[in-house]
Amino acid sequence: MATLQDLGVAAAINIISAFIFLLVFAFLKLQPANARVYYPKWYLKGVRQGSSRGDERGSLLRFVNLNYKSYLHFLDWMRDALRMPEGELIAHAGLDSVVYLRIYLLGLKVFVPLMLLGFLVLVPVNVTDSNIQTGKIFGTDIDKISLTNIREKSPRLWAHVVMTYVFTAWTCFMLFTEYKTVARMRFQFLAAEARRPDQFTVLVRQVPLDPDEPISTHIDHFFRVNHPDYYLCNQVIYNANKLAKLVKKREGLQNWLDYYQLQFQRKNTERPMTKTGLWGLWGQKVDAIQYYTDGINQISKEATVERERVLNDDSSKLPVAFVSFRSRWGAAVCAQTQQTRDPTVWLTEWAPEPRDVYWRNLSVPYLQLTMRKLFITGAVFLLIFFYIIPVTFVQSLANLEGIEKKLTFLRPIIEAKFIKSFLQGFLPGLALKLFLHFLPKLLMFMSKIEGHLALSQLEVSTSAKYYYFMVVNVFFASVIAGAAFEQLKTFFQQSPSQIPVILAGSIPQKATFFITYIMVDGWASIAADIMRIKPLIVYHLKNMFLVKTDKDRENAMSPGSAGFDTVFPQLELYFLLGTVYSIITPFILPFIIVYLAFAYVVYRHQVINVYDPEYESAAAFWPHIHNRIIVSLLVEQITLFGVFAGKRAAASTPLLIGLPIMTIVFHYYCKNRFEPAFRKYPLEEAMSKDIVDRATHPNWNIKTYLQNSYMHPVFKDSEEEMDEEGFDAERSTLVPTKKSSRSNTPAPSANGEESPFHG
Repeated sequence: MATLQDLGVAAAINIISAFIFLLVFAFLKLQPANARVYYPKWYLKGVRQGSSRGDERGSLLRFVNLNYKSYLHFLDWMRDALRMPEGELIAHAGLDSVVYLRIYLLGLKVFVPLMLLGFLVLVPVNVTDSNIQTGKIFGTDIDKISLTNIREKSPRLWAHVVMTYVFTAWTCFMLFTEYKTVARMRFQFLAAEARRPDQFTVLVRQVPLDPDEPISTHIDHFFRVNHPDYYLCNQVIYNANKLAKLVKKREGLQNWLDYYQLQFQRKNTERPMTKTGLWGLWGQKVDAIQYYTDGINQISKEATVERERVLNDDSSKLPVAFVSFRSRWGAAVCAQTQQTRDPTVWLTEWAPEPRDVYWRNLSVPYLQLTMRKLFITGAVFLLIFFYIIPVTFVQSLANLEGIEKKLTFLRPIIEAKFIKSFLQGFLPGLALKLFLHFLPKLLMFMSKIEGHLALSQLEVSTSAKYYYFMVVNVFFASVIAGAAFEQLKTFFQQSPSQIPVILAGSIPQKATFFITYIMVDGWASIAADIMRIKPLIVYHLKNMFLVKTDKDRENAMSPGSAGFDTVFPQLELYFLLGTVYSIITPFILPFIIVYLAFAYVVYRHQVINVYDPEYESAAAFWPHIHNRIIVSLLVEQITLFGVFAGKRAAASTPLLIGLPIMTIVFHYYCKNRFEPAFRKYPLEEAMSKDIVDRATHPNWNIKTYLQNSYMHPVFKDSEEEMDEEGFDAERSTLVPTKKSSRSNTPAPSANGEESPFHG
């Protein structure tokens, strides 16, 4: 078990590491050559235009900042990150980014008062008892200030029961306040937001096939009949996955061709050579420029043939379409209502914004989605189960006493003062961090298999899997495995009735492990993130070998996004640790608060200067964040119930039963009160925004704006073909149909295209 000295060593290592990382970052960001790496957002917005000084070859000043005075203010970026007001930040980076930052502030609002109450009330109660001194359970100085030090049946446990209710009430109050605030911000953002295609567009799935009509005509007819005043046009979805692969392959070959052409231009001696095998490592040696030119020509021919096949083959058209309307009100009515008496066809939902669409999954048959989700659920369960093995190994690192007994020859090395502190205070958290490093990519792959249609949905789904993975493997597995390692001998010596008592003491003792994890993952790693080492290296390699134009240089910047699929679970895990241990071991709270404050400043800087979001969902993810914090409260209450039962507090333990009931009632109140704001768009809001648009832009041509908004990216270079296939160039008076029963389709509005909002 880690002692205060071990934690001191770990804290020193992480603080020094973080300080070094910040110094390196401060130096790198001041260099003109790195401006596009550390301030790409401003280049994308056009505030910084043209080539920066570091982008051009020439004097030393174009690469290195020789003004020594600027290095004296290496922490000014923190002050600058906090200067931008929230309203301006929303306009600059979007509501998603601002609400993401508010999660850190919510953590501070919750945990700072809990820390103060914990240290003022619970720590004195804990430290003045003597359970550890009686010898019933082993512990360190940290355990003496935790619930571990409270004796069985002690009346002091009443203080913990009362504070549990106080802590739960405060957390729920802050959650309610934040939910209300975020819902208000969402409505304000949507009301003030500029016109976007997804505001007028609905995604339609399970379109029933008609043997007498092409699918685009069938969709057109259905919506003209059922939404005659507001329906505008539709875009049928093509299964273009094979074409997309060819286009991606061609882009890869083009990058290699650009590289070798630039190499040849610079050297201007002999033509570059390459091998035809994988990555040019083996195979026949050939002229590189000619080889990649021939490859591009061949792929281009294949892509042209495939594109023609997709456009002309009716089997390539999917029973899925983006349907656009003349007004937001019309789109809201369609997206939020049932279209026919059969609820399994003509399924409508709001369309993601065009850049949020995950085109590959549009070809997944709707009836497969349930089976895919069941399959992935089983796969995630197996992944969680088998991942317990490395987590258990990590826990063994935190129990050096057992290792010394089994491997006695290592005792002289392990017992060295600094090495032992390093192994117990730093290595377990680092090892767990490394084990979790590659997991998000695997979980994202699983989410793609599930069939989600938007990048935002993929990130939310991945973050959910990652969160529950960490709840089971990082929290519960660490507690259970740690308890087994640390109390193994006691388990065998005591009667079965004593096992709950042992676990009641072991659960609080795992706080030291989580403290080391927080320092590694939340202190040093955050400081390392701001350095952007990988984007820095990639940018300079591209700038050295591939960049020829300003457009190339812009593509080389790679600002990236916050990566909600990984940062959300990390934050939610800290909420879990903070809520669970706020009563058991309040000593953990200062470490979490330092992380939240530091991460808020770092990521605010990144949001302002670096991140370029892939999409804007107007904080649609917030209900998921709220729900997982509720889960944290329930886990805390269940854990405390077990701990109090182990303490044989027969009088006070039953009172904890009211906490889960209170929490669940609060959850359903918030769900019914606020969640609809994140799932539906009120017709009142839609009509209000339509009226404003009609007054400010009376002659706006909505069809021109919308008709190619949801074109598949691989068809962007053939818009004329897509116009012929997907949209009517001119709106006819009657719907063309072979069915006599449909020949009386209502005519469009008298104004036709003249007034885009005419009902």
